[in-house]
Amino acid sequence: MMKKKIGVMLGMTVLIMMMVVGCTTEKASTTTAAVTPTATPAVVKLKVGAAVVPHADILNSIKPKLKEQGVDLEVVVLDDEGQLNPALADKQIDANYFQHVPYLDSVAKEKGYDFVVTAKVHVEPIGLYSQKIKSISELKDGASIAIPNNPSNEYRALALLQANGLIKLKEGITNFSATPKDIVNNPKNLKFVEIDAAQATRSLPDVDAAVINTNYILEAKIDPKSALFREDANSPYANIIVVRKGDENRPEIKKLDQALNSPEVKKFIQDKYGVAVVPAF
Repeated sequence: MMKKKIGVMLGMTVLIMMMVVGCTTEKASTTTAAVTPTATPAVVKLKVGAAVVPHADILNSIKPKLKEQGVDLEVVVLDDEGQLNPALADKQIDANYFQHVPYLDSVAKEKGYDFVVTAKVHVEPIGLYSQKIKSISELKDGASIAIPNNPSNEYRALALLQANGLIKLKEGITNFSATPKDIVNNPKNLKFVEIDAAQATRSLPDVDAAVINTNYILEAKIDPKSALFREDANSPYANIIVVRKGDENRPEIKKLDQALNSPEVKKFIQDKYGVAVVPAF
């Protein structure tokens, strides 16, 4: 009888051990399944056309952040910035970052672009520069002033000169478009030389002063603090992200905009460019 009881007890012990092992194995299997890493999300390629400075620099600064979010950002720089809108229209790039709204409006009407602005990033305060004088009080009668010849930037240059008391434009200009013909008061009889904006820095030896976009000043390694005067941070000429209409809700475009309007980018701009580039967000 004793042997039978011992046998029963041994059998029960073995059964209990098997149940414990089974439960442990099942628990381990469940735990292992729970920690199995999910598949890596697919990386989406995003091609953004940009001006060299500061646009490409700013875009390159957010590449690692976008990579973590599954966006492989490719920055496309063309020799001729004027081709960035045609490249966007032809779907060679997904977005561009080099222009402000008045410029976009002026070319969109002419070319029939169906584009959308998705984010404002920065302002490059346009300024008056000279290699011949140190202040506007030194401008002589009949002095020559170089200004950009594209519609929006030409108005911008003339408006800057007006804001600093050198000229007066006719009333009622509301379309960001003006030429020297729209000047109604020019007390110093300034002579205006209309040139391609990209050539403005090269014109400095040949004119008394030139109104120049800050990106060209930076490319030419001219100190932006040397401007005789410049726009303030309230300029309406914020540089923008532009996409084809219908692409504004693409997840990768939204991630691009969020990254560009982040505190990290604001600090990057302020630390790297100082007064030359002002965050617009």
